[in-house]
Amino acid sequence: MTALSLAPALAASRAWAAPAASAPDDNVLSTESVLRDPEIPVAGNPDGDITIVEYSDFRCSYCKKVHPDLMRVVQEDGKVRMVFKDWPIFGGISVDAAKMVLASKYQGKYLEAHNALIRTSSKLTESGIGEILGAGGVDVARATKDLETNRAAIEATLARNDAQAKAFGFQGTPAFIIGRFRVPGVLDVAMFKQAIKDARAAAQKK
Repeated sequence: MTALSLAPALAASRAWAAPAASAPDDNVLSTESVLRDPEIPVAGNPDGDITIVEYSDFRCSYCKKVHPDLMRVVQEDGKVRMVFKDWPIFGGISVDAAKMVLASKYQGKYLEAHNALIRTSSKLTESGIGEILGAGGVDVARATKDLETNRAAIEATLARNDAQAKAFGFQGTPAFIIGRFRVPGVLDVAMFKQAIKDARAAAQKK
């Protein structure tokens, strides 16, 4: 089965060529910036051979829909590095949610915070964010304090995510980098597996 027969999203996927090695480290499309942003914790297998980067918004219904399939594939594969990049394109509460999730990393709860918000079926509100995070095991008071202390770094991370997603030409969420391929849109389990297979094959050819 080819990528073309799976879905328009995979059929439209394009290879991503990182800038030359001489490019400055702060280039938003450098390999390090895209795959290994030090401000964003890694899920899945930190030593995996393929990295998936997801650009998502906590109020995006499609992001919520795709999350269970994505995590199932990451878990079953066992060799995928997973990087969640908050791209709060809906503004407002989405931005507030993204900042609180990034602030949760300072207590080692980034992934718990991300999962709590992306899995909720409740409409996000200013007060609701804290309630959902608290139920997910996050110390909300500490996260709020850490947000104030690290606001500049957190806002810089969101700015990098935004610049990166736009540089890739993504039009909305969810959007993915799978290996060296740009894949916009919603994927299911079979499509994720095919994309990972194609990414590994492409990597072996180099």
